[in-house]
Amino acid sequence: MIGLESADLSNNILSGMIPKSLEALRYLKDFNVSFNRLEGEIPSKGPFSSFTSQSFMGNEELCGGFLFRPCKARSVHHSRRSRFLLIVLVPLVVSLMGLGSIVVFMFRRRKNVPTQVESLPTTTILARISYIEIERATQGFDQCNLLGRGGFGSVYKGIFANEMVLAIKVFNLHIEGAFKSFDTECEVLRNLRHRNLTKVISSCTNMDFKALLLEYMPNGSLEQWLHSDDYYLNMIQRLDIMIDVASALEYLHHGYATVVVHSDLKPSNVLLDERLVGHVSDFGLTKLLGEGESIAHTNTLATMGYIAPEYGSVGLVSRRCDVYSYGIVLMETFTRKKPYDEMFQENLSMRSWVCNSEDIIDATLLEPEEIDFKKKLHCMSSILELALNCTAESPNERLNMKDVRANIKKIKLEFFANDVAKFM
Repeated sequence: MIGLESADLSNNILSGMIPKSLEALRYLKDFNVSFNRLEGEIPSKGPFSSFTSQSFMGNEELCGGFLFRPCKARSVHHSRRSRFLLIVLVPLVVSLMGLGSIVVFMFRRRKNVPTQVESLPTTTILARISYIEIERATQGFDQCNLLGRGGFGSVYKGIFANEMVLAIKVFNLHIEGAFKSFDTECEVLRNLRHRNLTKVISSCTNMDFKALLLEYMPNGSLEQWLHSDDYYLNMIQRLDIMIDVASALEYLHHGYATVVVHSDLKPSNVLLDERLVGHVSDFGLTKLLGEGESIAHTNTLATMGYIAPEYGSVGLVSRRCDVYSYGIVLMETFTRKKPYDEMFQENLSMRSWVCNSEDIIDATLLEPEEIDFKKKLHCMSSILELALNCTAESPNERLNMKDVRANIKKIKLEFFANDVAKFM
């Protein structure tokens, strides 16, 4: 692991100290151990000299490092006493605890009382955040902190007293389905872990208020970058973001014990962090398919224009529905046309437009006088061909997300044919 460049170990209930040996990882650029149970001094040499407090927040027992409290000096006497405690008292305490456990077990067994330990949800393990703290962090849910609105509520930026910045999704409980949406997001985000999925930090819930506290994405959404004159993504940035989205969907479909169908993939649900890495968000309409189950039925429809034909007509939800939505988002990313644009009527869909028209690629991406114009044009053609394969009318004719991810990564490698090793 001497060549490790990135390590994200956040939200894993890790305990103990951060090994000082990590200071030798000279290629380490991104490091995140936030919201664990770590303690002791933060290493300060090597790559750690450039990491900010964001990498370590949520570990109350850490000391030293950037913006953390100084570590208390330990005297020789204290060190000897600690060594004595470790050598003599700890084994004694462990022995007593073991003996006590045996006594309790035998007593319960005799009384025929079943012993059961309930697994606590992640949100009870993470730092508890109250409604008052949320209200203060959002300045009373002021509109200046509003990041966006969705089908079941609003998302605010919250800056807490310890300078921690989070995105706070507040559910509108007067909307039908809001309670179910909250429960679904909690269920999904509690168990899933992937670098291209938004992370749940905590939650706040009572009879009148429900909110999820999520990792804050400073660069907003893909929709914002595609359809605003104030933002611009070049071809490679767009390609990288769509690789990120494909990686997230592959994990949901194939990398977890339960098949997870997002059901509402669209540019506004793809959030971008400080390095423009894509993160799939908003799991309010997600469907969890049971063992051996490949299709589910639903009466809840996602955003028109992005949903697969079988989803919109009879409410059939499967992994291939996400593949269809991915194909539509892929088209939108490189044409900057929304699938519900007024130009698309009954006789013209976004898919048929891409399939049969010329000059559909976003004009800002292609300049005929560019040296690598032909190479870019070939790359764009391959991307749109992949998008068409994803949006086939029949679900059985669509690729699965493993193949989609492999194909789009191959397109990028072919574009950089002279420097393949850089992107392996």
